[in-house]
Amino acid sequence: MKPSTAHAALIATFRRAQADAAHKFGLIQTVAKKGPKAIQAATDAANKAAKRRDAYAKKLSDLGLGLPD
Repeated sequence: MKPSTAHAALIATFRRAQADAAHKFGLIQTVAKKGPKAIQAATDAANKAAKRRDAYAKKLSDLGLGLPD
């Protein structure tokens, strides 16, 4: 079964959010040398990106679509 255009857009949005979350978690290691404020800011950004990713994953799950690999 081929997903509709709306489902395809949601899957694309999820993939972007997934990539963004992975990138932001990687930034934590990069800013580790810059001090605790930079680490906290990077951690906050990574947590927000992970929440966004999880929200899109839930929407996909609610629609009965499996998470794309």
